[in-house]
Amino acid sequence: MTTGLSYTGSVSGTTSYVDQIATMAVVDATDPAFLVILPQMIAYAENRIYRDVDFLFTSTSSTAYSLTVGTRSIIVPAGTFVVPEQINLITPVGISNPDLGTRVPLLPTTKEFLDAVYGASSSTGQPKYWVPFDDYTFLVGPYPDAAYNVEIVGTIRPQSLGNGTNNTVTSTFISLYLPDLFIMASMIYIAAYQRNFSSALGNDPQMPITYETQYQALLKSAISEENRKKFEASAWSSQSASTTATPTRG
Repeated sequence: MTTGLSYTGSVSGTTSYVDQIATMAVVDATDPAFLVILPQMIAYAENRIYRDVDFLFTSTSSTAYSLTVGTRSIIVPAGTFVVPEQINLITPVGISNPDLGTRVPLLPTTKEFLDAVYGASSSTGQPKYWVPFDDYTFLVGPYPDAAYNVEIVGTIRPQSLGNGTNNTVTSTFISLYLPDLFIMASMIYIAAYQRNFSSALGNDPQMPITYETQYQALLKSAISEENRKKFEASAWSSQSASTTATPTRG
């Protein structure tokens, strides 16, 4: 199994992320300047990877929300979902557990359609459509005629890797299963601190480019593997494309 990373190597079977980065960057792991940039370096690396790879594990569902009669909005706390993907109405009315009722998928549409067809509060019924209004407000149409419970499916941003004191997350999916990609993304950030790579006059303008090149190579294989998990590989299968199979799948 891949030897993963945890913040300080405290998780069994892992090595220290802090020590690995300090070694590659040739700095003292206790250097105050290094410790200052460490949290933002982690944030940079994680956010970049989460945006580059559509991870299966970051999808989740919540049944903590319900509709109010005569009100077409569903409001969730800001930052709950990075990408809202699906809203299911749960029937019959009063059932909050979708496994005990029936999921009725609402169709995503545009706000213009919703306003034109179901813009009046007098237009009530069982909702059929939904649209995101902003990052934490979703609108449905027609206006609900009952207090239906809903299930919202979407992509979340997992907790960041932490030191176990201020942040109890000492290891993450990325640090455990994609440590090579995580290190390369981190090194791109720390290279910005150590070298001026935006200019040819920097100390070593090639250094971050090398890390970027390696990151892109690792990213390609990570995306391919993630697509296999979701049966989105060649010919919508879970298998990698073969260079020798005849005829090919894709």
